Amino acid sequence: MSMSQTLIKKIAGEFSISKDVAQKIIQLFIDGATVPFIARYRKETTGGMSGEVLREYYNRWQYLVDLEKRRGAILSILKGIPELPKEVFQSIQRAQTKSELEDIYAPYKSIRQSKADLAIEQGLMEFAIQLWSRGNGQAKALYQTLSPRFKKPVSFAETIVGAQEIIIERLSQNTLLINACKQWLFKDGQLVSRVLRGKKESGEKFRDYFDYQEAVQKIPSHRLLALFRGKKESILKLSIEPLSSALPYSLQKVELLTPIGFPLIKEGAISKEKFAWLEKAWLQTLQSKIENDILSDLKNKAERGAIDVFQANLRDLLMAAPAGSKRTLALDPGFRNGVKWAAIDEQGRLLDSGVIFPHPPQNQERRARESITQVLQHFEIEWAVVGNGTASRETEAFVKQVIAEQELSCQCVVVSEAGASVYSASKVAIEEFPDLDVTIRGAISIARRFQDPLAELVKIDPQAIGVGQYQHDVKANRLKQALSDVVEDCVNAVGVDLNLASASLLSYVAGLTERLAQNIVALRDQLGEFTSRDQIKKVKGIGDKAFEQCAGFLRIRNGHEPLDASSVHPESYTLVKQMANSVGMDVASLIGNQTALAKLGQSSSFGGSLAYTYTDIINELAKPGRDPRPEFQYAQFDATISSISDLYSGMTLEGVITNVAAFGAFVDIGVHQDGLVHISQLANRFVKDPRDEVKVGEVVKVEVLEVDEKRKRIALKRVTS
Repeated sequence: MSMSQTLIKKIAGEFSISKDVAQKIIQLFIDGATVPFIARYRKETTGGMSGEVLREYYNRWQYLVDLEKRRGAILSILKGIPELPKEVFQSIQRAQTKSELEDIYAPYKSIRQSKADLAIEQGLMEFAIQLWSRGNGQAKALYQTLSPRFKKPVSFAETIVGAQEIIIERLSQNTLLINACKQWLFKDGQLVSRVLRGKKESGEKFRDYFDYQEAVQKIPSHRLLALFRGKKESILKLSIEPLSSALPYSLQKVELLTPIGFPLIKEGAISKEKFAWLEKAWLQTLQSKIENDILSDLKNKAERGAIDVFQANLRDLLMAAPAGSKRTLALDPGFRNGVKWAAIDEQGRLLDSGVIFPHPPQNQERRARESITQVLQHFEIEWAVVGNGTASRETEAFVKQVIAEQELSCQCVVVSEAGASVYSASKVAIEEFPDLDVTIRGAISIARRFQDPLAELVKIDPQAIGVGQYQHDVKANRLKQALSDVVEDCVNAVGVDLNLASASLLSYVAGLTERLAQNIVALRDQLGEFTSRDQIKKVKGIGDKAFEQCAGFLRIRNGHEPLDASSVHPESYTLVKQMANSVGMDVASLIGNQTALAKLGQSSSFGGSLAYTYTDIINELAKPGRDPRPEFQYAQFDATISSISDLYSGMTLEGVITNVAAFGAFVDIGVHQDGLVHISQLANRFVKDPRDEVKVGEVVKVEVLEVDEKRKRIALKRVTS
């Protein structure tokens, strides 16, 4: 079986699909198809596999391809090493992970000679093999027999030492033994944390871990990352310690205790003498190596956990309900530097901007009141949104008072401003508004985010949005790719208005790059607007493949072709026309006609090999261009509560989830400091994963359990009906 067929068989087994399906999906990837495109428009090939599963499939396929490349490279190198034991090659062929491969290869890529290497050069290998097989009782007799074959004179004592080095090193290279020891220590070991000498005062924030231990198997990801941060900051020392210092009897198996390059032991049980060799190998090399391996595995596990949480929260935030095309006034609050404001129209275009000073120390409340009244009335503002930074509650109260006094049909709400400052100083913001102050750009971003979170947040580095935990403790490239995948999935799930989307938003559409997105905007500026999807082919750099990938996710409202406003792919337009003809209608009349679509849904004339596509088309035509995001909702903060000092135990408040971690959820209740609903307080039952109960952006009712003003900590309980 060839390597590629081996890979196909393996991935098919892991995902419980046929080899034929596995191969077809891989071929789609090889041909340049994206995950969103395959998930939406190639369901007949995948059997309706979801986007998330396809993303896992793609990553696993990439990993296996890289694994085979590395395996081949290592084998090529090792073939040039003379007299290399065949067990090494067998181990390389068996290796299932990159780390296993590197463990096997490590001893042979070192340019530094070990003590065992020197002993082998002296000709002591045969003596070491015989000593292992016959035991120490035969050592002197073996020395007398074999010493004449040594490459140079070596004393009996030196021979014993050299043989020990060979045996211990070769035992330590036995991957079966390494894996068995790792499994044992992972199962029965404890992660132990101790504070380093003299670091108690500077490491106060890690106080809980100064003398700490927990079973390796049970420690959660968020605690691991806290421990590894303490280690990174040279506050904590971490180690993996077995519950018992004695090696378990399960490691005394014959096949485990055969040193690499030695003949397999024939006896049924391992002698105490041979087990003593194992104990020496454990103490000298295996223990430290396996401890480091497990710590590395735990860090990888913790990183995966942190990234999973970050991805889930980011997905919830990006897919949060948009307020829609509303005339919006955004206010970026502040005291000394004033409240920056920006008014935008229904399409997010800037109408006007400025700064007011209603709060101390300037106290220009009257002038501020006049300015805001004029803006609200002149531009017929429907929503006033206040960023949740410093002076947010004071600014909210001020705006609400203006609205009430003037009896305006405008609503006011506090929203998250996380990441707005990052956007305001970014290259994208400078290109959009080169003549505006950074603070005004931030206010514009807050307003646009209110209208459409997805369209605006794609302009900001996901790591700056603030919905992750310990994101600075994970590998930057790994986190960046994972978050980019989430943004891509969300953008394509919602779809993009080709005539309104920014280059930032377009760059996440399947099949498009930043350069192609910029070229689309350039052609749009030249044309005035796109009137059909076919015009996308005129964009510089977009060929047949890129058009195939992106076309279905780009929408054109009021264009020449009614299907261009839907998620129906151009490749299916002919099918839709046939469907319309079968019920005596044109395509435009078919769209939204529930009676005709129901009739088509019951028809046996269509479907067959395109059953998934046919069903998706009917669902789409029933509600063309439907937005998968939920209905808009917002939290009403208690007007009497503006700071943490206003809180007391037992009070019930409304708030909005700002972040979800493995240990609970953070809630903005309007006091500039998020409260924490611990996982144990999320429901009146056991909760395994906080995301089963709440998600970022959700409005919740909470009860205040405890307030610690000094440490700025607020403990909350979720109130459920």
